[in-house]
Amino acid sequence: MSVNEPEAFNRFEAIEVLERTPRTLEMFLTGLSEGWLICNEGEGTWNVREVIEHLIEGEKMNWIPRLEFILKEGESRPFPPFDRYSHLSNKSAQSLAEKLLEFQKLRAENLDKLNKRIESEADLERTGYHPAFGVVKVRELIATWAAHDLTHIAQIVRVMAKRYEQAVGPWREYLGILK
Repeated sequence: MSVNEPEAFNRFEAIEVLERTPRTLEMFLTGLSEGWLICNEGEGTWNVREVIEHLIEGEKMNWIPRLEFILKEGESRPFPPFDRYSHLSNKSAQSLAEKLLEFQKLRAENLDKLNKRIESEADLERTGYHPAFGVVKVRELIATWAAHDLTHIAQIVRVMAKRYEQAVGPWREYLGILK
């Protein structure tokens, strides 16, 4: 396979990413100074804490609830929309360590549910109805879940790097993350 060819979906590979995300974030973020956790890219953007809160909200209201809805309802009616911004109005007083622990717990529970509900390749082809996109497959939902994790890991790293955008001086030219 060449670098530019898309890889066919493999649920076990997607699960590898989904399993590692909580530990990756815990190892990367635990013990960092507050400045790293509250920086953002400007008005209307999220800081590290807000990204983690968003991931937690997704574990509660998005991935497994949508999977269960698809398996139960199929395309008979659209599954409920997910409010991607609800975490911004439901701020938690938890410490980052507590948030990361909650994320880790919810993710483990959700992966257990996923593994119990998806028993065959045929289950991956089952379809539901997304309120904005129309017909979607279970395999697309799981692939999106993994890509969503990677998107937010990249977002966290980018936000943190941009905190030092001016501090790096002329080396900025060699740091693709700052462009």
